[in-house]
Amino acid sequence: MSMLSLTLIVLVIGAAYFWISQRTVVAMRATGQHRLHSLPHYYGLWTASVATLPALILMLLIAIGQSLLFKSWVQEFYPPELVGQDSFNEAIVLAKVMNVVAGIDFGTPEPWVTAAGEAWIRWSATGNTLMVATVLSISVVGGFFAYRKISPEFRSRNAVERILLWMLGFSSTVAIITTIGIVLSVLFESIRFFRLVPFDEFVFGLTWNPQFEGAERAGSGQMGLATYGMVPLFAGTILISIVALVVAVPVGLFSAIYLAEYASQTVRSVVKPLLEILAGVPTVVYGFFAALTVAPIVKMAGESIGLTVASESALAAGLVMGVMIIPFVSSLSDDVINAVPQSLRDAAYGLGSTKSECVRQVILPAALPGIVAAVILAVSRAIGETMIVVMAAGLAANLSFNPLDAVTTVTSQIVTILVGDQEFESAKTLSAFALALILIIITLGLNFFALQIVKKYREQYD
Repeated sequence: MSMLSLTLIVLVIGAAYFWISQRTVVAMRATGQHRLHSLPHYYGLWTASVATLPALILMLLIAIGQSLLFKSWVQEFYPPELVGQDSFNEAIVLAKVMNVVAGIDFGTPEPWVTAAGEAWIRWSATGNTLMVATVLSISVVGGFFAYRKISPEFRSRNAVERILLWMLGFSSTVAIITTIGIVLSVLFESIRFFRLVPFDEFVFGLTWNPQFEGAERAGSGQMGLATYGMVPLFAGTILISIVALVVAVPVGLFSAIYLAEYASQTVRSVVKPLLEILAGVPTVVYGFFAALTVAPIVKMAGESIGLTVASESALAAGLVMGVMIIPFVSSLSDDVINAVPQSLRDAAYGLGSTKSECVRQVILPAALPGIVAAVILAVSRAIGETMIVVMAAGLAANLSFNPLDAVTTVTSQIVTILVGDQEFESAKTLSAFALALILIIITLGLNFFALQIVKKYREQYD
C-alpha cells in the first residue's frame, strides 16, 4: 500500500471519529440533562486529531527510518574490491540498486546488484506491511481512547487548542531549523572556498573571472589566471536594484495612496486586481519582454541622442524588474494605509486639514513602518531576481555604474556556475556558495535596518 493510500485511510478514520463524537455529544445535549463544556465540533476535532496526528507522524518516521536502515543493510552486498577502489561512489552504486528495485533496465546488471535489489524489494514489502498494520492500529486505538474520554465535563476546546499550539510551535521550529540548515550548509562550503581563495581577494577584488581547474588543458579557451573578485557582481546587483526601485517605489506608493484615499470603490475594485496580476506573471515572461522589447527600445532611444547603449543593459533589466515588483510595494502599502485608524483622519479633518495634508502629515507618518517593510521586501525581491537579469542584462561581469552598460548580478553568476556537471572540489563551484553567503549577510543587514526604522517610527494606537 502506498503512503498516499495509507494517509487517505487514516484521514477517513479521523473523519469517522469526528462524526461519531459529534453525534454523541449532540445526543447528550438533546436529553437536556447535560450541559456541554465546549461546542460539539470541538469534541469531534479532539477525537479526529488523536486518531490522525500520531498515526501520520509515526508513518513519516517509519518511512524515513526504513530508507536509512535499508541503505545501511544494502552495503553488505557491495563487493569488497569495489568499495576499496578510489573511484568508489556510493551514490552511483546505490542508484544501480534502485534501478533494479524500480524495474529500470540499463543492460544486464552485475549479480550483486540484482541480489541487492531483490533484497531491498523483500525488505520494502515486509516494512510496508508492518507500517500499515502499525499506523492503522495507532489510528483506530488512539481514536477509541480519545472517544472514551468524551463526557459533558471534558474540556475538549482546551485540548484542541493545546494540540493546535503544539502544531504551531512545531511549524515554527521547522522554519527556524530550515533557516539554520541553509545558513550552515552555505557557510561550510564557503569555508572550503576561502581555504582556496583569500578572503580579502574575494571581498575586495575588482575582477571576476572564475575557471575550472584544467580548463586550459581541456582546450576550453579560458586562458589566464582565475580571479574571484566579487565587487563587479555586487556593483551590478546594486545598480540594477536601484533602477528597479526608482521605478517601483514611487509608482507603487503613489498607486497605493490613490487606491486607499482617493479612488472610488468601483475604480479600486478594478485597478487593484489589475495591479496584483503583475505579481503572478512568471519572471521568464518578464525576461522575454525585457530582452525582446524593452532592451531594443532603450538602445534605440539612447543611440538617437548620441549615447552608447549595450544591447543588454542594466537599464533595460532594471526597468522591467521595477514593473515586476510594483505589486509588492503597492499591495502592502495599500493594506498598511487602510489599517491606519479612521479616528486619525477624522481628527485631521476636524482641525481643518485638506485631503492632501491629511495624507502627507498624518496617514503616511502613521503607516511609515509598514511602508518601509514593503520597500525592504521589494529590495530583497530585486536583489534575488535572476531570470530577467540573465536575459536582459547579460552575464558580463563589468565593474560599471553606468546603467547603459551590460552588467551581471550575484544570483545570475550563482546560476551560471551551478548549471551542468559540477566539480565540487573546484574553487569555481565553491565560489557560488561564497557569493550566496555574502548575499545572505546583506539581506540580514537590510532586515535589521528595516526593523530599526520600524522600531523608531512605530506608533501605538488605541
